[in-house]
Amino acid sequence: MAPIKIALVGIGKIVRDQHLPAIAKNNDYQLIAAASRHGTVDGIDNFKSIEAMLEAVPAIEAVSLCMPPQYRYEAARAALDAGKHVFLEKPPGATLSEVADLEALAASKGLSLFASWHSRYAPAVEAARSFLAATTIEDVKIIWKEDVRHWHPNQEWIWAAGGLGIFDPGINALSIVTHILPRPLFVTSAILEFPENRDAPIAANITFTDGLKLPVSAEFDWRQTGKQSWDIVARTAAGEMVLSEGGAKLAVDGKIVHQEPEQEYPMLYRRFAEIVKAGTSDVDLAPLRHVADAFMLGKRKFVDAFHD
Repeated sequence: MAPIKIALVGIGKIVRDQHLPAIAKNNDYQLIAAASRHGTVDGIDNFKSIEAMLEAVPAIEAVSLCMPPQYRYEAARAALDAGKHVFLEKPPGATLSEVADLEALAASKGLSLFASWHSRYAPAVEAARSFLAATTIEDVKIIWKEDVRHWHPNQEWIWAAGGLGIFDPGINALSIVTHILPRPLFVTSAILEFPENRDAPIAANITFTDGLKLPVSAEFDWRQTGKQSWDIVARTAAGEMVLSEGGAKLAVDGKIVHQEPEQEYPMLYRRFAEIVKAGTSDVDLAPLRHVADAFMLGKRKFVDAFHD
């Protein structure tokens, strides 16, 4: 089968670090164009807008959208209207309604839509899911704390309304938890900490449960310096499970039981090729729904102003 002719939109750090290498190593793709207000990709045609790109390069079969979520809906709709399959970087949109509309549009046109959650493809996630499926879970704690100045320096969009703030990394944790736990969760309460000069939160504490009253809590914070924390801890009948380093390592009672090299974005593009070839979509909105619920139920606490 001929490779999928793909284009990238929104050329920034995540594209250079992850998307470009993943596409280059996958024989299912041929990268033929890019669109971005500022960045370019060497060796292919580059455009300032997705509209100009789609008009000039009709051979494009699929588009990978990597711009901030506030701007993704219009780009995704333009691509679908032009008959292209669409890969959505996480989070898939600024609102649930936007993504639901895109899903319906893709279905009506027989196109594939992929809401990608890269952290679900971390090396130890499937092993954690299998471990939890075979035991009784007593409680779960999510600790996701990192330094925003290191990971998102001077990125003003992430502090704007719709930029998600601390939920930009926090949604990675939620994408894992919603995949490894045996039953759906729902938010019961939340406290969101907003810097007095920002429209998105810098920290959040959230409680969840499920239909059988499993206690689940999450601590998200963007003010952590030094060692970063990306851990999910579950007390179970088979021992304490710790899924650490964003899903890279799995330990039970302190003993590492699973650890492999990271392959998140190569796995995402492998999955996208699968659904394009199968003529299906993969749009799981559970992580984004939990973020929306936290905003709906959360109490707001204002904290000191944040300056980069």
